[in-house]
Amino acid sequence: MSKFQLALTGIFVICIVAGAGFFATYKGSTQTNTIPTVSIWGTFPKVNFDEFVNKLNQTRTNSLIIQYTEIPQANFRQTFIEELARGKGPDIILIPQQEIMGYYDKIVQIPNKILTQRDFQNTFIPQADLYLTEEGTLAVPFILDPMVMFWNRSIFTNAGIAQVPKYWDEFGNIAKKITIKDDSSNIKRSTLALGEFYNIEHAREILSTLFLQAGNPISYFSNNSLTSVLGDGDYTGSKTSVPAVTFFTQFSNSRSPQYSWNRSLLSSKNSFIAGTLATYFGFASEIGDIRIKNPNLNFDIAAIPQARNGVNRSTYGNLYGLSIVRSAANQNDSYSIIKIITEPDASSLLSTVTYLPSPRRDIISSGSTDPYMSIFLDASLIAKGWLDTNVLNSNRIFTTLVESVTSGRADANGAIKQAHDDLNASFKN
Repeated sequence: MSKFQLALTGIFVICIVAGAGFFATYKGSTQTNTIPTVSIWGTFPKVNFDEFVNKLNQTRTNSLIIQYTEIPQANFRQTFIEELARGKGPDIILIPQQEIMGYYDKIVQIPNKILTQRDFQNTFIPQADLYLTEEGTLAVPFILDPMVMFWNRSIFTNAGIAQVPKYWDEFGNIAKKITIKDDSSNIKRSTLALGEFYNIEHAREILSTLFLQAGNPISYFSNNSLTSVLGDGDYTGSKTSVPAVTFFTQFSNSRSPQYSWNRSLLSSKNSFIAGTLATYFGFASEIGDIRIKNPNLNFDIAAIPQARNGVNRSTYGNLYGLSIVRSAANQNDSYSIIKIITEPDASSLLSTVTYLPSPRRDIISSGSTDPYMSIFLDASLIAKGWLDTNVLNSNRIFTTLVESVTSGRADANGAIKQAHDDLNASFKN
């Protein structure tokens, strides 16, 4: 084993022992009438969290006292680590699954004897399995923000297109009817925004969706180590990753019949809001912002397109989870609070407050008559993600991958191999 592997294994062993010790005397929140005060830091919007707790307390005899602090994603890691170094910091962190491995040595796993794998999987959506390890659970799912497709009803109607695409290969014919270019081939109206990273919102997540639909999980956690499988082992680039990258990049190739996007255009979200982009791949949580910025925009929402005859129906999901910090004064109290705010009634209330789907299977199975929420609920069952240690690093790696192909510096296979190596290096930093 290398020095890095030995050090990493040592950290994991310490975490396991510490976690077992903290939960050794756990009795559950029902054993006491005293509701503890806890602090939670996260990237989840504070306005939504506070509204949720206030409404939840209206239904409870004993009010919860939770001090929630929202920290921007770009600043969260530095702020969190600096405060821990000062002997301060929160009891619990609330972050998406894509960031959890960056805090592996700073959180306590919930032991299997407290929360069994069977109970966990029976309770939460498949994407939540990313939180499971051989020793326990890294986080308890809180809320899901799935990626969906926003589409401009007026553009589709005026182009004589009655149905929005369910499969990616349908965009070829649709682009011929929707994309408009001037005599100099400058794009005036686009069908979809793919092929670039510079001005495409959530490009990392869109490309991840294509990889996941192709059956490539991107990363794999085993033997206490996170490894890239983007272009290696059973998930070789020639089988899964190359077609995904080839499909993604063709839409920014001016020589391709699918040409529909370039970096001179407004960002994909702003283009959609302005009415010059027919489809926008964004998160369910963006619906309110789009409505506010253009109240007159005639749009609707549909599921993310899938690969035709694909067996890996997927959309990217931001799954927010609650993790107990190792330095928390009382891990048992923290877990008691987590249980309270993720139980069925609380999770249903949170879904109403945020207009996002609960990650609980029992809440999802209840369905919804709301036209948008029904789509969000369907998306939650096929939502997927992947474990990462540094989202900013992986975003740069994916950017380089795509730009290497679009610039001609490398073919898709070579660019994927480099991205694979870069991801493994990032995981070790």
